[in-house]
Amino acid sequence: MTLKKNYAGILGTGFYVPEKILTNDDLSKIVDTSDEWITERTGIKERRIAADDEATSDLAIKAAESALKDAGVTPDELDLIVVCTLTSDRIVPSTACMIQHRLGAKKAAAFDLSAACSGFAYGLSVASQFIETGVYSKALVIGAEALSKYINWEDRNTCVLFGDGAGAAVIGNVEEGYGILSFDLGSDGSGGDAIQIPSSGSRLPVSKETIDQRLNLIHMNGKDVFKFAVKAMGNTVKHSLEKIDMPQEKIDWLVPHQANIRIIQSAAKRLDMPMDKVILTVQKYGNMSAACIPIALAEAASEKRFKKGDIIALSGFGAGLTWASCIIRWSKDN
Repeated sequence: MTLKKNYAGILGTGFYVPEKILTNDDLSKIVDTSDEWITERTGIKERRIAADDEATSDLAIKAAESALKDAGVTPDELDLIVVCTLTSDRIVPSTACMIQHRLGAKKAAAFDLSAACSGFAYGLSVASQFIETGVYSKALVIGAEALSKYINWEDRNTCVLFGDGAGAAVIGNVEEGYGILSFDLGSDGSGGDAIQIPSSGSRLPVSKETIDQRLNLIHMNGKDVFKFAVKAMGNTVKHSLEKIDMPQEKIDWLVPHQANIRIIQSAAKRLDMPMDKVILTVQKYGNMSAACIPIALAEAASEKRFKKGDIIALSGFGAGLTWASCIIRWSKDN
């Protein structure tokens, strides 16, 4: 068990979404679908799409700058940058290293973390260990995705779901009893084929043949993912609560992965959370994988929906299959 020297919490948040809005009506002109069909099944009304020359790092840098400003932290104070993404600019170098350079965070270590839609909660758990043990004092955790670059726009089962964006949080020392109180991480690799980009690495390198077969784009078994998600979202929060002997009635806010409104409603029901205490962005941004939770968190914080002392539960699931949650006692004053 990690020995705590410090308490790690969120000092500031920020987010960025691209300017281009793609509505359900827009999609109905591309594939056989409708606003009613998409809304009923997913809760999504629109999503943001990155420009042709806009990569994941471009989204991430704007979210990072916003979070640093909110935290009152300068880039040269950062000791660590963790970028949670499955759509890195390149396989090599890491997107985190690009951001470290562009920010001018000269003393910061930097790496990417791949846990798909669970990524941001994974990233928070990693960064908090460095803060709690006193190894580092300031860390930047970013969830950023440019998923539109990997969408098959002829597949209505996937193209209606995903969008682009980035959210970020600065992590540092907070007063005792506040910040990240517990977390739960998990995986089940037997379900790895449920969400995948088949031709994206050394197993099946990208080639003319794989591109012709659309194997370089997102493939998903929606039914299997749904069955997994409705259990994972609520259960992981319960496991995080058990670690600190906290009853679920103590949760003030739930910030879930924004994949599907029905999955979110199921998680809220398992936790006895009224929907007015659930932070929702799925209707306007869709599923942005690792960016969902930090964007929802940052947007709610910017609207001053959280007050100091509130208990916030983050909950995500994603490809891998993975799941993750964090319990946070909010440490910022409005």
